[in-house]
Amino acid sequence: MPKRLRLTRRMNIAMTEDAFRRLRRFASEAGLDEGEALSFVFENFDSLMDPEKFGPKIRQFNSELEARKR
Repeated sequence: MPKRLRLTRRMNIAMTEDAFRRLRRFASEAGLDEGEALSFVFENFDSLMDPEKFGPKIRQFNSELEARKR
């Protein structure tokens, strides 16, 4: 019998408009709501990540973060 998806945690998160639009598009394409889509991404994080691209992307994001907050 398949494991039932239980969403047991709720949290307020801050997202950029671009990130939220992308989350909504991904959720819609996958037939999920936003919470289920986030659960899927983080439950499968290691298999979804490309380690060669992740490092440079996170460094770029962090270097632009202060400017984005203004």
